[in-house]
Amino acid sequence: MAALGIGLSSILALANKTLHVYEDPRIDRVEEMLPGVNCGACGSPGCRAFAEKLVGGEASPSQCTVSLPETTAAIAAFLGVDAGAREKRVARLACAGGSNVARMRAVYHGIETCRAAALVAGGGKGCPWGCLGFGDCVASCPFDAITMNEYSLPVVDEGKCTACGNCVDACPKALFSIQPADRRLWVACANRAAGATARRDCEVACIGCGLCAMDAPPGAITIVQNLATIDYSHNAAISPEAIQRCPTGAIVWLNETGGAVRGARAQKIVRRQPLPVG
Repeated sequence: MAALGIGLSSILALANKTLHVYEDPRIDRVEEMLPGVNCGACGSPGCRAFAEKLVGGEASPSQCTVSLPETTAAIAAFLGVDAGAREKRVARLACAGGSNVARMRAVYHGIETCRAAALVAGGGKGCPWGCLGFGDCVASCPFDAITMNEYSLPVVDEGKCTACGNCVDACPKALFSIQPADRRLWVACANRAAGATARRDCEVACIGCGLCAMDAPPGAITIVQNLATIDYSHNAAISPEAIQRCPTGAIVWLNETGGAVRGARAQKIVRRQPLPVG
């Protein structure tokens, strides 16, 4: 038995020496410096994986949008690399159809989540593309960057948003997307129905009239399936002029805090109460 034990121990020692995979000790240090929220905003599945990429030279410290600027600088100094340029990105919602402007065709009773409601005839909202308002996005955000307003519509705080993408995954209507923050012209609608149908279900729906396309720089906006679509390769030339004649206010200009500015010709919203069901 003693000989067998010695033999097996020798084999294990040899295997450990032969099969050992070296891991750079800097990975542990960099991981400690990262925020540890494992949000995935950097494109990696977690902070450990991102630390491995940083040490391996496959990523730049600025790709972590959650870290404070001083933390990013500290990681860059520790690794002896350039911090890289940081482009602010935020989550944007392609819907403005709150309860005071968008009609419900049926009342949903059940588990109060958007995902559950969407499984039951789409959730009961007249616009089949519209936000259902149960706040799955709010629950998914680890940074408290999303709140529900008085009309059951999500509002993103761009100052808190880290572009982690959790809300993108949580929304069953695919209404959220991650966008560079300097894209201020935004179509707050996803309805692809014809104008009269879209307007019947939501007073702030895009009706595909094309006025925004006429007022924007050539090629910046096109109408695709009854919906205004922005080509952000023209972003530098785009101005608030493009929103001014929109009759419903579906295309907006987002200010620095994420607040939506509607055009001068947009129909005024005065109703505070939810629209009647039906």
